[in-house]
Amino acid sequence: MESENIRHETKLDSRDAPLTAPAIGLDPAPARILVKEVNWLGDVVMSLPALRAIRHAYPRAHLAVLIKKDLASFFDGARWIDEVIPYSVGRGLSGFFDRRRIVGEIRSRRFDLAVLFPNSFESALWITMAGIRRRAGFVADARGAMLTLKASPPPEALTGHQVSYWLAMVRATGVAAGSTDDFAIDVHGPNRERMREWLAANRKRPGRRVFAIAPAAAYGPAKEWPAESYGTLIDLLARREDAEVVLVGAPSERPKCEEVAAASKAGAMIAAGHTNIGELVALLSLCDGFIGNDSGCMHIAGALGLPTVAIFGSTNPHRTGPMGPKTRVIYRKLECSPCLARTCRFGHYNCLTQIEAAELANAIVAMSAPD
Repeated sequence: MESENIRHETKLDSRDAPLTAPAIGLDPAPARILVKEVNWLGDVVMSLPALRAIRHAYPRAHLAVLIKKDLASFFDGARWIDEVIPYSVGRGLSGFFDRRRIVGEIRSRRFDLAVLFPNSFESALWITMAGIRRRAGFVADARGAMLTLKASPPPEALTGHQVSYWLAMVRATGVAAGSTDDFAIDVHGPNRERMREWLAANRKRPGRRVFAIAPAAAYGPAKEWPAESYGTLIDLLARREDAEVVLVGAPSERPKCEEVAAASKAGAMIAAGHTNIGELVALLSLCDGFIGNDSGCMHIAGALGLPTVAIFGSTNPHRTGPMGPKTRVIYRKLECSPCLARTCRFGHYNCLTQIEAAELANAIVAMSAPD
């Protein structure tokens, strides 16, 4: 059965090939590979080097990605992926039938290798029930017996940047070897054109610089710089640079974006709720810079090569800082930081409130200045 999601396009061309062959790889080489992707946008970005390592190791294989439906458009422009299989799981009885359908879809495609980026028991159960003979992943969540290519995370994978975690997994299981700097994001042309039209229809000062701001974070308020501070930042950028701001995020984050826009005198365009993930990638690629919390949007902006100023509060930038050549982290390492909590146990959020709008404005203006 052929999926409507299969991309009938050329695989990796010579420009995408690694300079040297990977140090490891499976024998016999797999012909059909399924990668179960992670479940959060920022993690998808950070897992890209591991996914590209698999592509480089097996350039002739059919490479498919199994990913949550709301994240699937992230791969709209990735011609080096042959197939994207989106899925969703409902609650209650509908969830049971959804899981049966997912396993059936996987089984029908006759993959001979599955690589699990998530550590969940359920992801291992799906590919085991689907009859995939070789199953690779880290041993976690009592799933070791279901894996045929398995390893435990080495210490450096648990303490270094998260991007190294999935690279360590594909290497330790003998699947592939890759590089932490192989994280380029592909922008889908039609998405870019739609977002170019959206900007043209919503801008007030065409021709001036546009900065993207992501004021929300799914993890909680300990990662969110205050809305009134973002409002001050928008006004600073408008006054000093005659720049415009577009507020980005998930549909559920639109209320936060509206709160931020209302906190500024200059106002801002609000894209949250108007874009899927693929369109968000395209919109960010059209901006002159990005400022935001530790979030999926931040990871996309950095990996796109956009000048990116990242605000860190409760989380650890050494572990989840943005990747890319033009990134700067603003972080107040207090005695209680990083606490990794959703809310401040002291109630003051000093790690965030001590960061001034002028510091962020200065940083993004300097980073985005023409060479």
